[in-house]
Amino acid sequence: MTFKNPCKPVVLTGDRPTGPLHLGHYVGSLKNRLDLQNRTQPHDIYIMVADTQALTDHFEQPNLVRQCTLELVKDYLAIGIDPEKTTMFIQSQIPELCELTTYFMNLVTVSRLERNPTVKSEIQQKGMQESLPAGFLCYPVSQAADISAFGLPESGNILVPVGQDQMPMIEISNEIVRRFNRLYGPCLQEATGVLSPTARLMGIDGQNKASKSLNNAIYLKDSKDILREKVFQMYTDPGHIHVQDPGKVEGNMIFHYLDAFAPDQEQVHAFKTHYEKGGLGDVVLKKYLFSVLDDLLAPIVEKRHTVRDQDAMEILMEGSKQARQRVQEKMKHVRAAMQLDYSKPMATDPGLHPQVSL
Repeated sequence: MTFKNPCKPVVLTGDRPTGPLHLGHYVGSLKNRLDLQNRTQPHDIYIMVADTQALTDHFEQPNLVRQCTLELVKDYLAIGIDPEKTTMFIQSQIPELCELTTYFMNLVTVSRLERNPTVKSEIQQKGMQESLPAGFLCYPVSQAADISAFGLPESGNILVPVGQDQMPMIEISNEIVRRFNRLYGPCLQEATGVLSPTARLMGIDGQNKASKSLNNAIYLKDSKDILREKVFQMYTDPGHIHVQDPGKVEGNMIFHYLDAFAPDQEQVHAFKTHYEKGGLGDVVLKKYLFSVLDDLLAPIVEKRHTVRDQDAMEILMEGSKQARQRVQEKMKHVRAAMQLDYSKPMATDPGLHPQVSL
């Protein structure tokens, strides 16, 4: 297999199909994906629906994972992801990713995985301390395989649009790749996280980050009525009881969301000054925020309604076919480096791949 313009930067990212995408995903990763897709300088972009990874904590709900797989693609298409420019694929349809994950399992310790702050936080949030599935603890290893399977030597590091909370995953991935390359020879490329300029988005409750599992998020598919209801439920300043009272901006979700989404930041600054002095009510601010978010979401919701399940599945299956061809080519080199290509003579030089520990 030959690749068109193998020098193009490679982008790999994805989402778990466990529920609809929300505004936290939008500012944390989706906007970066659109920017990379639409740049004048082209990128080789792959977006993965991580159904295998989703089963690590939803193994009793395979029907949910299957349905959410289609819903993810509807969200992608609705925000502007173009299947002519971006390859969308299903993780489970590329068995070579599971093979590479198995090899990577030998290159990282359990204690290293347990120290991952993202995984530790998710384990606590999901209440899995006493019944932790091995697959969930090891899903950063699977992510490392997903990322490195798409790299090309000519393209440099693989770009991965992520939120700040996912950077520990990039670190573990690169540790595994470096150890593989030291043991078996230079075969895999490292990853570079592409961070959003916006800090992680808090939920409308003001207590935790926006999350599907906590049901405190505004979803990309929310109707006007649902959007209005969620905006007017937002946590503000509990001490701002009367309009004339001075209010606090810090920790106020209205301003948190205006900072992230309002196109007119001068107006937002003026609102902050007025609110802190007193004389500006929460209702006025919530109406303004609703208009800002409605301008963003209304076109997405409208476009989403035009995407049929059949359309989404056809795009995914064609993308999975293309992605698998890419990974199969990469795995030829991986197997050769690990002496697993039994059609070729075994390397006899004992110093070919020196054993180097991390």
